[in-house]
Amino acid sequence: MDTTQFILFTAPGLRVRDIQPLTTPTLHAWANAGGITELVPAFPCVTSPVQASIMTGEPPSRHGVIANGFYHRDRHEVEFWTSPNSVVHGQPIWEALRAANSALTSAVWHVQNIKEATADFIVTPAPIHHPDGRTELWCYSRPANLYPQLLESFGHFPLQNYWGPLAGIASTEWILEAAAWLIERHAPRFHWIYLPHLDYAAQKFGPDSAEARSALVELDAALAEFVQHIERLGLARDITYLVAGEYALTDVTGVVYPNRLLRQAGLLQVVERDGAEYIDFEASRAFAMVDHQFAHVFVQGGETVLEQAREALQGVSGIQGLFSGAERVAVGLDHPRSGEIILIAREDHWLAYYWWLDDRAAPPFTRTVDIHRKPGYDPVELFFDPQSKAIPLRPSLVKGSHGVPATQARHRTALLCSRPTHRLSEGQLVRDTHLKRIVLELLAG
Repeated sequence: MDTTQFILFTAPGLRVRDIQPLTTPTLHAWANAGGITELVPAFPCVTSPVQASIMTGEPPSRHGVIANGFYHRDRHEVEFWTSPNSVVHGQPIWEALRAANSALTSAVWHVQNIKEATADFIVTPAPIHHPDGRTELWCYSRPANLYPQLLESFGHFPLQNYWGPLAGIASTEWILEAAAWLIERHAPRFHWIYLPHLDYAAQKFGPDSAEARSALVELDAALAEFVQHIERLGLARDITYLVAGEYALTDVTGVVYPNRLLRQAGLLQVVERDGAEYIDFEASRAFAMVDHQFAHVFVQGGETVLEQAREALQGVSGIQGLFSGAERVAVGLDHPRSGEIILIAREDHWLAYYWWLDDRAAPPFTRTVDIHRKPGYDPVELFFDPQSKAIPLRPSLVKGSHGVPATQARHRTALLCSRPTHRLSEGQLVRDTHLKRIVLELLAG
C-alpha cells in the first residue's frame, strides 16, 4: 500500500536569499535534495488572496478573495478574517486530490477561509467572543472532536502568540506539534500547514533586520524538531516537503491615510457616539477598506463621486496607482466584490485605516487587538504601549509591509522541494496559481 505523504508549508516572507546552510540548515537541506526557485505571488500579495490562489489554482479575479476582508454593500458592513470557505470560488486542492485518488486524504492547518471546507481534517482559530467583551480560546476543527483531542494533548492553541504584541514562535510550534500528532494517528496523505512566524519581526523591524534573521533561525529549528518527531515515528522517508513563501515584505518608511483624505474631501461621513467617531458606511459616498499596501475604495453616487474620490487620492505622496472601472483588469481585481477604485501604495509606504483627525476621537477598539471591527488590517497591533497599557496609535512604528504587485525580483519569494521535480528547475519562475498543479503531479501523478 502506498503510504507516501506530502506536506506543503506556506511561510509568509520566506525568500530564496533567506535559505542559508548556517541559519536555515533544515530548509537548505531540503532545497539541496530537491530544488529551489523563485515564486511569484498574484496581486494582492496578502494572506487570504494568496492562500486562495494556492488553494484553487485560480487568480483573485476568479476565486473572488479580493483582500483579507470584504465589504458587504447590501448591509453596509466590513468583515475581516471571518469568512467561511464558501467565499472561495473554484475547486480546492483537496477535492482535486480526492477526485484523482479517493485514498488521498487531506489536512489543512490555520489557512484562511477554511471553515466548513471539505478537507478531511481542519484546524483553524475560532475564538468565542462573548457580549461582555471576553474572548474564549477555541479552534474550529473537522471533525468536530479533533480540537478537543488536541486541547487535551497540547493545551489551547496560543492565540496570544498568533497575533498581537506577544506574537511569536509558540504559535508555529503548536501547529507543528499538532500536525505531527495527526500524522501519527491518522496519516493524511496531504498536509497544508501555515507557518506564521516570519511575518512578525519583518513587520515590526523590517524584512532584513536582525530580528527577522533571528526569526528565520527559530522557524528552521521548529521545522527540525518536527522532522525529528516524524523520524522517530519511522515516517520521514515517505514524506515530501514543499515550502512556499506566500509573499515578500518590503521596508516601509511612511504611511498614507486614505480615509482621512476622503473625509477631508467630504466623501467619508462619521457618526459620533460617546465622544468617539465611527465611520457611517451607509452615508459615506466613499471610504477605503485598507489592507497592508493596497485598498479597495468603495464609492456610491456614480461617476461624479468616483472622480471626486480619485481627485482626493491622486498625486498623494506614497501612492503609486489608482485603478477604477476597466482599469482594474490590469491589476487582476475586476471582480464584483472589489471596490470601485483599487489604490496601491508605493512599496516604501503602507496604508492605515484611520479616519479620525484627532486621536481623542478614536473609538476604543482602535487601541486593542480587534481584528474584526477595524475596517482594515492594522499591523500596529503588534506593538504595546506600557504607559497606556494599550495598542499605540503610532503607525510610524511599522517597518515592513507587503501587498504591492510582484513586478520586481525583490517581490518574489522562495519555493523549495525536498524531492527533485522539473517544476523547480534553475531559473524557472513559478506562480502561486501553479502550486495546486505541482502538488497534484507529485502526489497524485
